[in-house]
Amino acid sequence: MSTVEDLTAIVGKKHIVTNAAKSLRFRKGYRSGYGEAVAVVMPGTLLEMWRVIEVLHRDNLIIIMQASNTSLTEGSTPTEGYDRPAVIVKGSRIKDLQLINQGKQVLAFPGTTLFNLEKALKTVNREPHSVIGSSTLGASVIGGVNNNSGGALIQRGPAYTELALYARIDENDQLQLVNHLGIDLGDTPEEILDNLANRRFDINNLPNSDERVGHNRNYEERVRNIDSDEPTRYNADPEELYEASGAAGTVATFAVRLDTFPSEGESQVFYIGTNSPAVLEKLRRHILSEFKNLPVSGEYMHKEAYELAKLYGKDSLIVIDKLGTSLLPTMFGLKATAERILGHIPTFKPYFPDRFLQHAGQVFPNQLPQRLEDYANRFDHYLQLKMAGAGIAEARAYLQDFFKKEDGEYFEANADETNKAALHRYVTASVAIRYQELKQDKIDILPIDVALRRNDDNWFETLPKEIDDKIEYKIYYGHFLDHVMHQDYILKPGVDGHELKKQMLEILDQRGAIYPAEHNVGHMYKAAPSLVEHYKKNDPTNSFNPGIGQTSMKKWWGEY
Repeated sequence: MSTVEDLTAIVGKKHIVTNAAKSLRFRKGYRSGYGEAVAVVMPGTLLEMWRVIEVLHRDNLIIIMQASNTSLTEGSTPTEGYDRPAVIVKGSRIKDLQLINQGKQVLAFPGTTLFNLEKALKTVNREPHSVIGSSTLGASVIGGVNNNSGGALIQRGPAYTELALYARIDENDQLQLVNHLGIDLGDTPEEILDNLANRRFDINNLPNSDERVGHNRNYEERVRNIDSDEPTRYNADPEELYEASGAAGTVATFAVRLDTFPSEGESQVFYIGTNSPAVLEKLRRHILSEFKNLPVSGEYMHKEAYELAKLYGKDSLIVIDKLGTSLLPTMFGLKATAERILGHIPTFKPYFPDRFLQHAGQVFPNQLPQRLEDYANRFDHYLQLKMAGAGIAEARAYLQDFFKKEDGEYFEANADETNKAALHRYVTASVAIRYQELKQDKIDILPIDVALRRNDDNWFETLPKEIDDKIEYKIYYGHFLDHVMHQDYILKPGVDGHELKKQMLEILDQRGAIYPAEHNVGHMYKAAPSLVEHYKKNDPTNSFNPGIGQTSMKKWWGEY
């Protein structure tokens, strides 16, 4: 039997895609990236997933593990240049999750989304390891762990665990299932997966491991160290690379065990506006070094990002606000299907669904609350400072005194303002893509995800004129308190994005910044030595997601 026939026998005809047009949505990245694949296979159980990987290993095929395909750097899709055919193994059907030890920990599986985890934890007044923007797109928990996802929460740091169940191919080209969950599940892969799937263990009496942890260590101490020459967090930090954590698809992760946290309780967002980047930096340094209570989050937006998101993100904001996030993965799937069908009809230009949504959104009135709009008219920089518990009174007292002397103002946002400001900040991430799709011209976009030094007082970027003149729009937003910034650039027609990126990265190197900060290196960034070492240790044969971080695509890490 052929590989495809064997895979079909495992998952069923309904759950394997071999038609190139139908598989395009899985082979194409969210922002960019594209590659060929023999098939997209969607196992429905952990045992099916193991059987699929057994077949692909037997037939010497490249294995691309994929969850929700929300990667912004091409890290979960195939690329060009492989020496063997590739198959995408999509785990999103395995949606189960299990709260363990009275909800103080969780077992997450390949299709467990961060959104569903947040929802489940609310029933026991707990919260997940991190909150990230792409949770609204159905981002998976395992994908977050695999890709060092950081998110907005100041006190917890990037998604991280040393407790995982994963498959790897060892130095002798032997497929093995590694159980480091800290749960006795048996000896053979079949026993382990069956016992895990059927919960043949005491879910509320699992021992903690003294050697392995289920969350990021000592992050509060790191983020408070404002005088360090090093960034707070970044993708290639050796302290955040451990087996499945930071694996970037170089292993097949079946389950992770993560710590959860008590709910923050009462919270308050202080919406801050100023025309001076120095004022925000002064505020940041005092909060991190002097506040007894660390903020929950501190999300930044620049005026140009605010205005562009208002124009090109309105329809997304309306959909999320009115319908919630649970339907978004389905809606994105329907949009991809519509693009595939309409792409064969000459009457319709490319990206017709996005063009339609853009125009439809303009029929609705402005969705942003008046106080946010007033600040947009008066200030260039905005910070959403979220405090909880005793931190609310601490921030209130300090801000009242601070803005008696400093340029800027603040207000305490009500529930609607808090929700709309957060959604507006989120949809900013898709502005550059929407702009490019609408213009239908050869316009490059350049997204950079950067971790600045903790002691970088001049955090707001000022570009040399010869570079600035090549850029149409600069979209600045990010996680300000730990100096992790997203800087998206819409380039002028005819400007070569690849060449400009080299110049931009040289400037960041001179500033002591590290990139990417919280996204997978994907195929857009060159992996740092610490990442390459991690990938090779995980996958000596280079069978899982080869070429990641612009490394070798050849079996056994051959020269490239």
